[in-house]
Amino acid sequence: MLIEIQNLKKEFRNDKVVTKVLHGISFNIEKGDFVSIMGPSGSGKSTLMHIIGLLDRATSGTYKIDDKDVTKLNDDELAELRNEKIGFVFQSFNLLARTTVLDNVILPLIYAKNVGNARERGEKVLKSVGLGHRLDYFTNQISGGEKQRVAIARALINNPSIIFADEPTGNLDSKSGVQIMEILQKLNNEGNTIILVTHETYTAEHAKRIINLKDGLIIEDTKVKKRRFATDGELLK
Repeated sequence: MLIEIQNLKKEFRNDKVVTKVLHGISFNIEKGDFVSIMGPSGSGKSTLMHIIGLLDRATSGTYKIDDKDVTKLNDDELAELRNEKIGFVFQSFNLLARTTVLDNVILPLIYAKNVGNARERGEKVLKSVGLGHRLDYFTNQISGGEKQRVAIARALINNPSIIFADEPTGNLDSKSGVQIMEILQKLNNEGNTIILVTHETYTAEHAKRIINLKDGLIIEDTKVKKRRFATDGELLK
């Protein structure tokens, strides 16, 4: 099992005020799965993604990746595991301004001190998302859809086990959104594990499985009986 989560809880403390966000979340994700985590604002989906993406820690519970209990790791060990296992794609792209497309993509290699053949590897992943012709463009010279494809290429550069996509079509027009979902489905078909966070049912139904959250609890965890495919033109309505 790639991911195992048992009774995960999260609370935030501010002086004497305690805000409980996750109330005991349990689920597993197998290698090669494509899972959508969805729910309304305040459901806890973003908090859950930050925890399973190793950007935050749970208050209690267990979380294992490849049978390793990450709740027992220190900050440096978490950062190392995150760089090794996880790639992120965010709604806001999180690209460096006035920096070339290629330099944005190879940045994780620099952080990981793994810069051998960096340009060659960066070119390869950019070509895989259809941006081989944009290598030396600056990020302020490309469209929103292209920026998200740069973000996907950056997420892929370290060959992660898991790709997290947080509202990846949220800032895009319908056509660009379709292209992004096509790429994510293609990556999943090639064996990549995808965890998609969204509040849109249409987007969530491109996955193989949907986990619904409400008020910090899982209210439904179902396999998608009739998946949508990005080429059907029904991504956004």
